[in-house]
Amino acid sequence: MRSSSGDFLLSPELSSLRADVRAFVDERVIPAEDEVLAAFGRGDEAPLRALQDAARAVDLFTPHLPTDLGGRGLGVMGMCALFREMGRSLLGPRAFNCDAPDQGNMDLLLKTASPAVRERWLAPLCRAEITSAFCMTEPAPGAGADPSNLRTTATRDGDDWVIDGHKWFSTGGSLASFLIVMARTSDDPREGASLVVVDRHADGVELLRDVPVMAPDVLQHREGEFRFTGVRVGADAVLGGIGQGFRLAQERLIPARLTHCMRWLGLAERALGMCREYLAERISFGKPLAEHQLIQAMVARNATDIHAGNLMTLHCAWELERSDARTARPFSSMTKNHVAQLLCRVLDDAIQMHGAKGYSDDLPFARWYRTARAARIADGPDEVHTMVVARDFLRGKVDLLA
Repeated sequence: MRSSSGDFLLSPELSSLRADVRAFVDERVIPAEDEVLAAFGRGDEAPLRALQDAARAVDLFTPHLPTDLGGRGLGVMGMCALFREMGRSLLGPRAFNCDAPDQGNMDLLLKTASPAVRERWLAPLCRAEITSAFCMTEPAPGAGADPSNLRTTATRDGDDWVIDGHKWFSTGGSLASFLIVMARTSDDPREGASLVVVDRHADGVELLRDVPVMAPDVLQHREGEFRFTGVRVGADAVLGGIGQGFRLAQERLIPARLTHCMRWLGLAERALGMCREYLAERISFGKPLAEHQLIQAMVARNATDIHAGNLMTLHCAWELERSDARTARPFSSMTKNHVAQLLCRVLDDAIQMHGAKGYSDDLPFARWYRTARAARIADGPDEVHTMVVARDFLRGKVDLLA
């Protein structure tokens, strides 16, 4: 693979691995997209399992995990570099068992779970035998962009905890084997929440529905809505300790935003590449579309945005590796806003440049756009990230020379 933006930050070994992932996506994942998604929609996971087995066979399965769990022990920088290539297909992250929310949940359980939880839930999750979900968002007036509105509670009863509450937009929840639930365990504004692992099929866990959304279903990516009524869990189901929920959620979300951004950048780059081919061959008003200045302006803007997004994401990953989540937080917010917005612009322009065909389902842009539009809401809406950047800069916490 030719040199690309960000390669100067990567070791030769990681650059080579990145090329291997890209080749696997181009040669195995993209050609299988229609077959795998159609089969999964019928309840047949065999084509997906075959693709995952192929990734295992070339040692590209779960590369983000430690070596004792079958991975390559990559840091955040390595994860970002590989996830960008996986993201060139909506199917890619699942093929490598690096999809959201499972990848973020794996990392969280690795750091905080009790031995019992690791054995029961983490090990099969790492082997792709099961999937998981993260239950934080609640219908109004509960927690959304402002987690302090958290209404779901976990009440101590002897050595156990009893959970009551209402969650929705828990991605993959309906097909998950377990849920990580954020619940209020006290009224403390900073330490009043905890994260608890809950069996998806436990007594008192009610799946109300998959929330209908504008995007088509893609494998497990369905937005589950749950009611929790008297759900009982043991003390070992608490992650990290009582009162650490807000902190652990942030520690999970900041690198998760980056992995989202890299996936989105991969999809944006693929879409713009498809435009390049079409613009060179489509003749309009006596010359190829690629020679029209307004088209060139779209292409230049999108190429620049993708390049900037690559560098912003890798810089934030570097910050995470060398310091901590607090230092990286404003850069994470900058990056998330920039990349989420550029993905929507690239796809909107791709539709425009292809005209009526771009609007049709003969091409994937309209389907991709319906999925991509959630990027500006998921993991914090644009407005919250804008506020975080401004607040931290005004407090002198953003070093723009970094």
